[in-house]
Amino acid sequence: MPYDSESSNPDSRARRVRGRALVALAALAPTALAGWLVWQAMSSPGSQDNKPPKVLPLPSRPAPSVPPGAGRATVTVTASSTPGGAPGSPSAPAASRDGSGAGPLAGKTVVIDPGHNPNNFRHTQEINEPVDIGTNKKECDTTGTETNDGYTEAEFTLDVSHRIRAILEKQGAKVVFTQDGDRTFGPCVDERARIGNQAKADAVVSVHADGADEGQRGFHVILPAKVKGGAADTAPIVGPSRELGVRIAGKFVQDTGMNASNYVGDGTALDTRSDLGGLNLSKVPKVFIECGNMRDSRDSALLKSADWHQKAAQGIADGIMAFLGG
Repeated sequence: MPYDSESSNPDSRARRVRGRALVALAALAPTALAGWLVWQAMSSPGSQDNKPPKVLPLPSRPAPSVPPGAGRATVTVTASSTPGGAPGSPSAPAASRDGSGAGPLAGKTVVIDPGHNPNNFRHTQEINEPVDIGTNKKECDTTGTETNDGYTEAEFTLDVSHRIRAILEKQGAKVVFTQDGDRTFGPCVDERARIGNQAKADAVVSVHADGADEGQRGFHVILPAKVKGGAADTAPIVGPSRELGVRIAGKFVQDTGMNASNYVGDGTALDTRSDLGGLNLSKVPKVFIECGNMRDSRDSALLKSADWHQKAAQGIADGIMAFLGG
């Protein structure tokens, strides 16, 4: 069950998890991903079979032009760091930093939403308060999941998010965080959506790791369903969000070598949901990515590896850059 910021109860999990027959799909090479993803083999080092799949350009909109000589950025961050200052309150502004102003992503704004706040577990009463997600009400946030030996999803998402930010800023993007471990709790899922909307973000990615059962492995990207109710109306963002998700999924496979989830998405690495306020309330292209399953022993070994964090960050950043034309 995806332990994103809004779905961590057993009933939701029972509805989400597919039959274990899907485990057989994990044995397929990444190039066998079907449905939403359109794959093409191409030669490149770093893949499990040296022929990583590539997501073909989608017809939904033309890619912006890229300045001559602009290439893929690779930035290594050796450790996560949190800016100094006193913990924020639920109404504290999101952390933001400008890029260099030069590069293929100059003028673009990307919001990175690190799933969960490492301080949430100290404020369970506050994060359990319901908020309006348009179609119904859900808890403000959750604590997230953790590996069997206690490495938390909140720690993972912050470290990977810092690495994504470093890569995108080098390409000239302005990067906004919804939280950077600098708040007392949250933000709530509705505020996470508002931060992206207020930033007029060109893309928003919410970074997570899952908390499913042992043997359930792989990553998946969550796309917004078409929903309308209250403040929620995702019709304008369904198409571009799908494009963003497809590009991230393809680059994530290419850069990390990880297979698509064997328990969500029927082997496509894509899952469409209508129950997440962070997606329902977004007015800009947005997806969630569950980078792997923290409760599976093989996935968790990757999720605790700094080297793999860098690969995951590169895959997500490459997908964002492909979507934005960088």
